[in-house]
Amino acid sequence: MIKKRKKKPYTEVYVLGQHICMSAHKARRVINQIRGRSYEETLMILELMPYRACYSIFKLIYSAAANASHNMGFNKANLVISKAEVNESTTMKKLKPRARGRSYLIKRPTCHITIVLKDISLYEEYEV
Repeated sequence: MIKKRKKKPYTEVYVLGQHICMSAHKARRVINQIRGRSYEETLMILELMPYRACYSIFKLIYSAAANASHNMGFNKANLVISKAEVNESTTMKKLKPRARGRSYLIKRPTCHITIVLKDISLYEEYEV
């Protein structure tokens, strides 16, 4: 006799933004403010914050929520940011010409941003 296990439904959707042109330190400043908040509250916070990193993070969260509602059938009102992290990526290097034939190295840091959205309505049903 074979027992069938109940499949736990996928309750998470994640999005990964790679090689975003900003330092990881500046992106973490914004990510730390939105970790653990609901989707709608996060969008309001990102629209009002004055940092350049907000636009890239806003696009990532909006895209993840659109994927969650379209592919998985989740309601956007039930989504919560369960995990958000920023990792350093490669540094772009450019040479700028200077006086007397010398060159000056310009370093442009990039980062990878990972955001995980969790549907709390499904999670609450299976915990009970």
